[in-house]
Amino acid sequence: MSDFRSTFGRDPEYLFTAPGRIEVSGNHTDHQHGCVMAAAINLETRGWIALNGKSEINMVSEGHTGCTIDLGCLESYEKDKGTSDALVAGIAYQFAKRGALLQGFDIYVRSEVLKGSGMSSSASFEVMIGNIFNHLFFDDKCTPVEIAQIGQWSENNFYGKPCGLMDQTACSVGNFIGIDFEDPSKPVVEKLAFDFSRSGHSVCVIDSGANHAHLDGEYAAITQELKAVCRVFGKEFLRDVDEEEFYSRIAEVRKTVGDRAALRAIHVFNENKRVKIQSEALNKGDFDTFLKYASESGRSSWRLLQNVIINGQTDHQEMALALQLAWQFLEGRGAARVNGGGFAGTILAFVPDDMLDTFKARMENALGAGSCLVLKVNPQGGGWKKL
Repeated sequence: MSDFRSTFGRDPEYLFTAPGRIEVSGNHTDHQHGCVMAAAINLETRGWIALNGKSEINMVSEGHTGCTIDLGCLESYEKDKGTSDALVAGIAYQFAKRGALLQGFDIYVRSEVLKGSGMSSSASFEVMIGNIFNHLFFDDKCTPVEIAQIGQWSENNFYGKPCGLMDQTACSVGNFIGIDFEDPSKPVVEKLAFDFSRSGHSVCVIDSGANHAHLDGEYAAITQELKAVCRVFGKEFLRDVDEEEFYSRIAEVRKTVGDRAALRAIHVFNENKRVKIQSEALNKGDFDTFLKYASESGRSSWRLLQNVIINGQTDHQEMALALQLAWQFLEGRGAARVNGGGFAGTILAFVPDDMLDTFKARMENALGAGSCLVLKVNPQGGGWKKL
């Protein structure tokens, strides 16, 4: 609040928030119209705002220079790819198209969601901005899923970055969610009935130390190879390929697209089933079953999807080492898996509280001080309060 006051010379009127997220299951399934599980976390993006009586948004983000978005020419921001101006303008544009009567405001933004951490700082920001427009100018007519879709649209079209819908949905809905992307325009979202605070576990996001730079080709190869499998069956997405037919024609698949593509397809088939098993387990309060399949997901990403070790790397296998150390130090308890796209970045571990301090110390001894971030699941999605 004091930062808003020192920046704009008056007190804010509202505080809007949105959490970051972790991917819990469903590694690289969403772009094949598959199933995923994600959860909101207790790190948030916060925006203190006050209406300014103008036709402009004045935004200052902590640690960055400010910017101004003119509400009278939102379409012009579509050319400003890769900027926060464009991202906000795209969200405003979608609300205006829906009939929202937009007004100008001043906003000071602070985020706890670390960039590049696999916790979706951009989606958290989008959901926070979407909630501002929805509550102040649209009478809360949009559901949390619709707010997520608006954020995704803006990121794809105004910001210029392709992305799925999992990140925004998890940030917007909160808690554990299962999402079925069979029809991406109408994803089926289930907020799971599980109270993580009673699980006796903490969430650890562990930085492997590997850099995401120069990995576009590795990520693209996953999608390209899965598409190649689909073409064998005359389909566009693996969700539409019959699994029994896949196995009956596996020799043809291998000959046509190669073994790695076949293994990656097997991962997606199995991962979609894992998500459903884990969702049912959490709804029943069966955390042990959930944990079992969480680690299975991690092993499948390594063995089948093959997004843990960069092709040809021997000296640098940071993700593989981080995963193996996590399993080693958990001693058969908890779970560990890839968090997000893979090859670099972070892994995810569910750690029993009675071994948390020892686990964190051992991981940081191997990977560096501060590499193991301890989190909780946030039961809430995007929200607001009047100050």
